[in-house]
Amino acid sequence: MFTLTQLISFVAVAEELHFTRAAERLQMTQPPLSRQIQLLENELRVQLLDRTNRSVRLTPAGRAFLNEARRILRQAEHATLAVRQVSVGEAGAIAIGFTAASAYSTLGKLLGIARETMPRTEIVLREMVTRDQLEALTEGALDLGMVRPAATGPDLETRPAIREGLLAALPTGHPLATREEELRVEDFDGQEFLMYSPVEARYFHELLISVFRAAQVSPAFIQYLSQVHSILAMVNAGWGIALVPETAAQMRFAGITFRPVALPAPQPVELNLAWRKNNDNPALHALLRHL
Repeated sequence: MFTLTQLISFVAVAEELHFTRAAERLQMTQPPLSRQIQLLENELRVQLLDRTNRSVRLTPAGRAFLNEARRILRQAEHATLAVRQVSVGEAGAIAIGFTAASAYSTLGKLLGIARETMPRTEIVLREMVTRDQLEALTEGALDLGMVRPAATGPDLETRPAIREGLLAALPTGHPLATREEELRVEDFDGQEFLMYSPVEARYFHELLISVFRAAQVSPAFIQYLSQVHSILAMVNAGWGIALVPETAAQMRFAGITFRPVALPAPQPVELNLAWRKNNDNPALHALLRHL
């Protein structure tokens, strides 16, 4: 099988039609250049060049092979570039997990940064609750997770992504929706309330329970749901009120009024990035640097 060195030598001679100029172009002497051409012709079992003391011409076979040689060299260059891009994280693929609520805020910003700084990297998105993301990260099925709260474990690293507050989501026309002053947690005492599931939405469930316990209020929980958009759909239908992350207000519902709430901690909702410490995907570490 011929080598890339032989192809490079042949293309130089074919384009210069002069061994001395081709040798100078390749920064080598003429004898080893002639040897590379001879080896190539022996491998192909065909004469590529007509040589005389005064001129060098391509044979019909040489003219046909020149196009193929150029194509092979271009492919080799592209392959080399692709491998180098992957090795430094400029190409490749990243599998990213996200919760439904994070899609309203941080996910869009993250994808914007990835598209701008790593346009040749494929982004694979997977919507998962935090519990499933942590399992997928440990198993290597995900490169990066967007989880609540911060992941713990000897194999995982985390970085804060965003902190935000809570808004009251109220059916339009609800008495609390017409209040001019900022709402208080005490206003939810006894109200029909759409609550987060203690299993599938454990983070938000425990967060609200702590808020209500600190204020010594007891809403009437009428449904337990796992996703913010499902809770908002129920609020929109007039089934009750809810507390949702601020970014959820980006979802437009004609029948919902969002109102600020005075809380002891103004930004209690946390979202974190998590990844496996020994993940050797260069694209992941390039994205983390850009973030």
